[in-house]
Amino acid sequence: MKSIRTKLKLNNKQKTLMARHAGYSRWCYNWGLSLWNQAYIDGYKPNADKLRKVFTNYTKPLHPWMKNLSSRVYQYAFRNLGEAFKRFFQGLSKHPRFKKKGRSDSFTIDNSGTAIELNGWSHKLPFIGWVKTYEPIEATTKKQDY
Repeated sequence: MKSIRTKLKLNNKQKTLMARHAGYSRWCYNWGLSLWNQAYIDGYKPNADKLRKVFTNYTKPLHPWMKNLSSRVYQYAFRNLGEAFKRFFQGLSKHPRFKKKGRSDSFTIDNSGTAIELNGWSHKLPFIGWVKTYEPIEATTKKQDY
């Protein structure tokens, strides 16, 4: 796997969609953190997988606006929350904090195991569509002999 970080040229519709995905990720992370803290106070041992299952089965159906956004976003939000608590329990970091709007807004999205289509100046992102970049990015494929 390879990740690439670049600045995107987004139109207004794409900016809105990106902001909605970032807000969705932040909302899920904060919801999970709140539930984790309460469960821990009540004497339970929560984990990211349990939170994700509760969210998928009980909370997500109550919020119809979530159907219009990628489900991979909330899965990564809970994975990131689990990693934050893992680092906390290992003594490598402080207790996870709630995320605030406008401060390092981000989200993770992938193409469910298939490669993201890179095409020079334009790239097709899952759920977002075709976006342009300020610099060309070429896909490097390794040729294998069989």
